[in-house]
Amino acid sequence: MPCQNASAFALPDHLAHKTDPDLIGADDRHFAAISHALDEKVSSLSARLDRRRRDPAGHGAQTIDRDADIRRLVAELTTLRRFGLDVCIGHFATAGRERVYVGRIGLLDAAGTPLLVDWRTPAAEPFFAATLADPRGVMYRRRYRWSGGRIVDYWDEVLGDDDEVATRTSLDDQSAFVASLSGARTGRMRDVLSTIRSDQDAIIRAGAPGALVVDGGPGTGKTVVALHRAAYLLHEQSRSGLSRGNLLLVGPHRPYLDYVADVLPALGEHSVQTATVADLAAAGLGGLADLADETDAEVARLKSTVEMVEAIEAGVRFYEQPPEASMLVQSEWVDLRITRADWAEAFASVEDGTPHNEAHTQIRETLVEVLLEKAGAGVPADHLRVELLSDPELRRTLYRAWPMLRPEDLVGDLWTVPAYLRLCAPGLSTEQIRLLQRTDPQAWTSTDLPLLDAARHQLGDPDRARRDQRRKAERAAELERRRMVIDEVIAANDDPEGVAPMLRHGDLQEALLDPSMEEGTGIAGPRLAGTFGHIIVDEAQELTDAQWLMLLRRCPSGSLTVVGDRAQSRGDFDESWADRLERVGLSPERVSQVGLSINYRTPSEVMDAAAPVIRSVRPDANVPESVRSSGLPVEHRRIDDLSVVIDGWLAEHSEGIACVISAPGVALPDLPASDRVRALGPADAKGLEFDLVVLVDAESFGTGATGAVDRYVAMTRATQQLVVLNSERADRATT
Repeated sequence: MPCQNASAFALPDHLAHKTDPDLIGADDRHFAAISHALDEKVSSLSARLDRRRRDPAGHGAQTIDRDADIRRLVAELTTLRRFGLDVCIGHFATAGRERVYVGRIGLLDAAGTPLLVDWRTPAAEPFFAATLADPRGVMYRRRYRWSGGRIVDYWDEVLGDDDEVATRTSLDDQSAFVASLSGARTGRMRDVLSTIRSDQDAIIRAGAPGALVVDGGPGTGKTVVALHRAAYLLHEQSRSGLSRGNLLLVGPHRPYLDYVADVLPALGEHSVQTATVADLAAAGLGGLADLADETDAEVARLKSTVEMVEAIEAGVRFYEQPPEASMLVQSEWVDLRITRADWAEAFASVEDGTPHNEAHTQIRETLVEVLLEKAGAGVPADHLRVELLSDPELRRTLYRAWPMLRPEDLVGDLWTVPAYLRLCAPGLSTEQIRLLQRTDPQAWTSTDLPLLDAARHQLGDPDRARRDQRRKAERAAELERRRMVIDEVIAANDDPEGVAPMLRHGDLQEALLDPSMEEGTGIAGPRLAGTFGHIIVDEAQELTDAQWLMLLRRCPSGSLTVVGDRAQSRGDFDESWADRLERVGLSPERVSQVGLSINYRTPSEVMDAAAPVIRSVRPDANVPESVRSSGLPVEHRRIDDLSVVIDGWLAEHSEGIACVISAPGVALPDLPASDRVRALGPADAKGLEFDLVVLVDAESFGTGATGAVDRYVAMTRATQQLVVLNSERADRATT
């Protein structure tokens, strides 16, 4: 970071008028104090981290607490070392002349005086929320643009009527936000914290008791809102019930997750888990994420319904039928009969929510208890229990009545045994059942993943009971070994000053024999395992009902942020968001919706060309209004000109990212070997943005709503320029 005596400002020559000491002197003095406090905080955190790392690992909760402290300290140091002075994003002044400096984190000086307020706190809210119509007591606001740890530009906005304020501000024709949009892309989402708009900030800070739907067209900042909302909710975890690592961001595809990967760490959050829907399903299925799409549209539709997920539940219940006949169990002491009522009692003993495979042990334990009660007090219960648990005929009968099942086998049977599918999904027609059948039960497609996930959720882990029993036996053996060692030490050592007298104390023996000390090692479970306190879903308009049910299983609280645009759905979306979410189990009372209607990303030249494309199939589409113009009209050329277009753009622009978007399977000429040029299909471009978009043979994207949506999405990825290439040159809008 800059020397404390040097200015934090490094403005270019054409902004020399902004270097007046009356304009920036107070900032430099404040930055000097921030610099000193940052040095002190880095030193203090580093020392605390070193001490914590030297602490013994301990056992159980001690290990978990130690590891959590280390992760938190590392995250804080990572943020401080990454940013330095540019941890400050701007400041505002109130009517009382008080300046409030806003940062990515909060920071105090040695006396406890705030030097920076965390952007997520109520004290910082006016910086984002103040407008001319509602200034929130703010007289003016200043936003900084940083580069290399120095301020290379800043923008002031006067919101109050005060002549003195005018002498301490530098006003620009362009706002900080609009000016920031003209910069070249880098392949990763840029840092936009300092330019969050008031409408976006209100959504970021909204409560999270149910599902909040953020509906907005291309370029309205939906993804920005989603990511900053994640950071905000984690900061407010005491209010929202969240904890670190307990928030999940779901994106449409892997390129999207790579694109946004830097945003949350830049906001000081390193614990948010990210995944695609396929990642979630494949996490417990042995790596089935990269599956081909279903080629038959009707098969894909049928597999994506709530009814098909319910068929999975019915398929599991088919294997949960108690035996109709009684059976005799013989033992060394007594012969015992298990009646039909006994079987029914054991099956009914399963606790609600217990997965099928994991309930097997509960049923067996209940049966044994029933038989022990029948045996009476004259029989040695411990020995009889061991014999009953190992009885081969009882085990075989129970496995036939309540078998251990694998998700792949259960779902595969649906596609290869018509009678089983008809039993599980009675609402299907004969033709639909025939359509869903296939010869290979495990020729999986992407539409099978939500159903495999539902089956895994219903069935649970078939090996869990076996592992639990093995761990119990191992712990029991270890405790017995420790008892023997203690007894041997006491017997062999009569030294009154030695260790033996200490071992005679009950408290020490209890600690040494504590069976819990080996449990809870603090090792994290597998990535994406368990449930989440809040899930943020971007491009949510593409999720099927079966995929929504996947997410809701992982979020029992129903606390969601749903981000999307109904007009950009490649499938039918004629209903409201509330209706769609109600169909998968969220009551309308727990769903609220807000809209974004201003396009900050896409220039008006591109939106003017893209709007007719989507309105041709969805006349009521929420097409946002662009706030900026690039001055570059949409260009139409021949496909043969692709290399010329790309080479010319690279020669003219030393920065930025270009993307060639074409339908899957379309052969493209060789593109320049440059990390600044991408080639994607329209589905994989969703959620991304590029300086230049070259749309190749847009008509090949298909007909109807799906083709029009793909063209609309592809066109609106451009932040500066759009070139449309067709088989023949056309000076018309792509339709």
